[in-house]
Amino acid sequence: MKKNKNWPAAFLIPVFILLVAVFFYLDRKNAISSVISGLGWPGAIIAILVIAFVCMTPIPSEGILLMFLKIYGIYWGILLAWLGSNISSLATFFIARHYGLFFVKKIIAPERFSTINDWVEEKGTAGLFISRLLPIPAFAVNYAAGVIPSIKIWPYLWTAAVSIIPYYIGTALVFSGIANQTKYWLFLGSIAIVVFWLASYLLSRKKIQQVKTE
Repeated sequence: MKKNKNWPAAFLIPVFILLVAVFFYLDRKNAISSVISGLGWPGAIIAILVIAFVCMTPIPSEGILLMFLKIYGIYWGILLAWLGSNISSLATFFIARHYGLFFVKKIIAPERFSTINDWVEEKGTAGLFISRLLPIPAFAVNYAAGVIPSIKIWPYLWTAAVSIIPYYIGTALVFSGIANQTKYWLFLGSIAIVVFWLASYLLSRKKIQQVKTE
């Protein structure tokens, strides 16, 4: 029987989602949020490191982002999550460069690596930025981009830092709309996320059509 190498992710993701749901249930009166936010900068640093670690795995970081928004508020929540995401990108870059292509192909599907590599070969840094907007998990893009020799650390970092901002803002607006029962922010956030994923879908179709015509 062939072993499924993705079984750890298939097991951990539902468990993680359940833990996030339990947090929101127990924190209905902000008791947990008050304790964590009361830790000050040490707590914030730990929070950054936690989301940095999660972003290096297949586990979706959206749950952590929502927890940050609940604990620290919209502005600080986004900032801490963004910092953690960038630290994760930097760490992933050095891991990928150190362990190389063999390690990356063990954790990333070949077709995803091929898609990212094709965009980079075709358009350079612009191609890397576009690949970050595709419906491919950020951790996969980070690992794949890290082993491509032509990608230098600065383009790698700024494309990671900028490409995640629209999605974080859209998620924060949706959260704000739900938390404050404000249809205006909920609508804006939903539109922002839809536009983000629509752009990803159109970019994917464009690449598929290019491959078919070659």
